[in-house]
Amino acid sequence: MAVVKSRQQDIDMLARLLRAEAEAEGEMGMLLVGAVGINRIRANCSDFKGIRTIPQMINQPHAFEALQHGMYYQRARDRERRLAQRVVNGERNWPAKYSLWYFRPGSYENPGPCPPTWFNPVQGFGTEGFL
Repeated sequence: MAVVKSRQQDIDMLARLLRAEAEAEGEMGMLLVGAVGINRIRANCSDFKGIRTIPQMINQPHAFEALQHGMYYQRARDRERRLAQRVVNGERNWPAKYSLWYFRPGSYENPGPCPPTWFNPVQGFGTEGFL
């Protein structure tokens, strides 16, 4: 059962975001990014007040760097659609179970380690830090 309302075009948008933001992190990385996005819709707090839909979450100004890169604008693939549907249905894995942000230091081409002074992030998956 879905925890946020979605249409097929919303699932496709989320699938494209998962791929563009975290394809290099594998399926679990994409699920974690998806969980953060769904948490932003459900939270209605902090920077995410009034964000009620997947398109609003994805298109919030400065929310996702991936929208600046071409990969986001490619067609959604079945693999990422399945992952997107899983997070829309409520799948949330640690450390993103209740996270509203994630941080990947460095760049896609040259990732760096999470600095220990970055608000004491929860580490434990790849190069990402989650809050």
